[in-house]
Amino acid sequence: MIRIYYFAGLRDAAGKSEDTIDRPQWTVQELLDWAEAAYPAFSGKSILVAVNEEYAKREDVIRDGDTVALIPPVSGG
Repeated sequence: MIRIYYFAGLRDAAGKSEDTIDRPQWTVQELLDWAEAAYPAFSGKSILVAVNEEYAKREDVIRDGDTVALIPPVSGG
């Protein structure tokens, strides 16, 4: 199982803070494609992805047992 956590505005758009997906593996891009299909409000947003607490690239592979965080862009001053 892959555990996915949604933060800030993504949590509001999803209507929940996490999902658990039963897949052996997929790429970060495949996960983002799935998230946009599952939660249309994610479409067009710039989303950062962390896998096991490290930022990931779109081609990185997520495996069974990994924890993923979807993070919207954050700005501050």
